[in-house]
Amino acid sequence: MATNRIVFTGGGSAGHVTPNLAIIAELDKKKWEIHYIGSEKGIEKELIAKIGIPYHGISSGKLRRYIDFENVKDIFRVMKGCYDAWKVLKKLKPRLVFSKGGFVSVPVVIAANLLKIPVFIHESDLTPGLANKIAQRFATKIFTSFEETVNYFPGKKAVAIGSPIRIEILNGSGVQGRKLLNFNEKKPILTIMGGSLGARKINEAVRGNLPWLTDRFQVVHLCGKGQMDTNLSGLPGYRQFEYVHEELPDLLAATDLVITRGGSNSIFEFLALGIPMLIIPLTLQQSRGDQILNAKTFHKNGFSLTLEEEGLNSESFKKAVDELQLKSQEIKMNMKKVNKQNAIDVLLGEIENY
Repeated sequence: MATNRIVFTGGGSAGHVTPNLAIIAELDKKKWEIHYIGSEKGIEKELIAKIGIPYHGISSGKLRRYIDFENVKDIFRVMKGCYDAWKVLKKLKPRLVFSKGGFVSVPVVIAANLLKIPVFIHESDLTPGLANKIAQRFATKIFTSFEETVNYFPGKKAVAIGSPIRIEILNGSGVQGRKLLNFNEKKPILTIMGGSLGARKINEAVRGNLPWLTDRFQVVHLCGKGQMDTNLSGLPGYRQFEYVHEELPDLLAATDLVITRGGSNSIFEFLALGIPMLIIPLTLQQSRGDQILNAKTFHKNGFSLTLEEEGLNSESFKKAVDELQLKSQEIKMNMKKVNKQNAIDVLLGEIENY
């Protein structure tokens, strides 16, 4: 029987859940009884259900940076969420709460603080999200993916450790990946990932230049839920999927180049795998600008190239892909120079020590 309980929280997007999954997978289940607190209907509930961890849904409100009448309603939702989380934590009496951010995590962190339960936080992006800005005052320790991010938090609390990488991502088989795709070794494989919901403008750029792309590459297109184009099914050298789960490590092991959004978890995984990337970050109209900053930092360090979505058209897309292929060896050399400390090992050690 496990002698200690730990509660994980984080949600609102897959990016706030997958690092938690990476840590959960490596925790010693003989020592730790693991629970998860998330929103009642968020994507985290679906993802946690796949691994069979006890899940506790709470009320949650969206944290907005702009004036909206919904903010008034959400104040009460957050207050109820604090009470919901307080009840769950009081019953479970965990040794530790680990938060990956997202709006659902705020009530959990506040409730843990009220109950004097230690709280660890991890921030993936270069600048903290609003949830972690609020939660930092209640945290016992704060971990970051980027060195620069430490400066946004109280100095004695924060330490940069990198991003928790899913172990299975690092153990894919390129042979299995090509077999699944029915691709050969003659042409390089270009993988396009727009996130779990896809990216309409990137999808349009890919499909608008397919003859050009398939002349140079074998193309894997993860286009997002509901964004498959059935007219392109069976096209030689082109495979499209809404999303992949278990097959992703094999697909990435077979990948030579990748086009991606600027989400921190994804780009750190590609860095760990040594895959040169073209980052097309979400615009300021679509986000708070965190992906733009992530992309600039990776570009500055020579790990990637960047193409702003506002400037995305057929000509700029082709030029950027050509440049990525041309500079791929240089990018790989830059990636090899990085001290890729295993953030998972650091976090496991910190959890065990606490």
